[in-house]
Amino acid sequence: MIIGVPKEIKNHEYRVGLTPGSVHECVAHGHKVLVQSNAGTGIGASDDDYRQVGAEIMIEASDIFAQADMIVKVKEPQAAERAMLRKGQILFTYLHLAPDPEQTVDLIKSGAICIAYETVTSPTGGLPLLAPMSKVAGRLSIQAGAHCLEQPQGGLGVLLGGVPGVAPAKTVILGSGIVGTHAAHIAVGMGANVLVFDNNPEALERHWRQFGDSTHSIFSTKNTLEEHLLDADLVIGGVLIPGAEAPKLVSREMIKNMKPGAVVVDVAIDQGGCFETSKPTTHADPTFIVDDVVHYCVANMPGGVPRTSTYALNNVTLPFVLAIANKGVMQALQDDPHLRDGLNVHSGRITYREVAEDLGYDYTPAKEMIYKKLAY
Repeated sequence: MIIGVPKEIKNHEYRVGLTPGSVHECVAHGHKVLVQSNAGTGIGASDDDYRQVGAEIMIEASDIFAQADMIVKVKEPQAAERAMLRKGQILFTYLHLAPDPEQTVDLIKSGAICIAYETVTSPTGGLPLLAPMSKVAGRLSIQAGAHCLEQPQGGLGVLLGGVPGVAPAKTVILGSGIVGTHAAHIAVGMGANVLVFDNNPEALERHWRQFGDSTHSIFSTKNTLEEHLLDADLVIGGVLIPGAEAPKLVSREMIKNMKPGAVVVDVAIDQGGCFETSKPTTHADPTFIVDDVVHYCVANMPGGVPRTSTYALNNVTLPFVLAIANKGVMQALQDDPHLRDGLNVHSGRITYREVAEDLGYDYTPAKEMIYKKLAY
């Protein structure tokens, strides 16, 4: 199979679909890998690093899209990239389609086979290709929030961990999943006063067993959220419904009632965000202010630490890349129900229920499309 790795073109996105080590594995399995020149610059990998492991370096992304059987990326394809996709071509990357109707329309029109990292599952019910970036984003959310609390950034002028004799910042974390857990680790380590909200009693129990009295775990209701948001200094939004648009847990009215200079960090912005006032931002211009509350809503937070993020991502994506390349996409999807859960668009059909429901499309089960193709 010919595998293509274009340079990411989203604003301030420095990750890359395959590391030189991953390319070496693909080549060792007999596959041809095309890498766009300078695609690995953000992780410190030169064109020569890729050449030395057997990659062919291409100058133009268009040449990669024209020749490759499978495109391996990190972020969702931008409009110019979507225009280069063709019928039957495999796209393996993060998609986050539910809040992105324009991308969905283009992928349907392309006829490509689009597999989303964020909906591939594990035997235990987790999201193994989303988890590494959730860990990174959860940890970064506290760093970003602490920085935004500084007065020159529009914040309250509060040090997250305080100092002896001065109270630390009150930090509210929405969701005790992977994002919330890793955010809590950093917040506790920095000395913040941490409250974690979830509406799943079992999740709160797991959180308490892990953190004990170093955080306060609270069952999430509208009343408890409103009560604690009033005097919160920093709020982290880390809720997730796999493949679907994130629930709007914090209303515009709640934001209006928060302290001037408080900060919210919406880690769920890729799926539409969990604050009603959120809108996607970039690393170039990461914040905006609504009702005197600083909003940090960067849609590719892990792109700010591309070396850590790319290697963590490749650790989990490479086995699936090899399975698709070695077996062919139809056989790989048939053999692995967890990879099949990642199939979002196939030959013009939406094959992920939550995306279809959120965007108003007819839903075609992935298994139905796969077996129909295998029968031909």
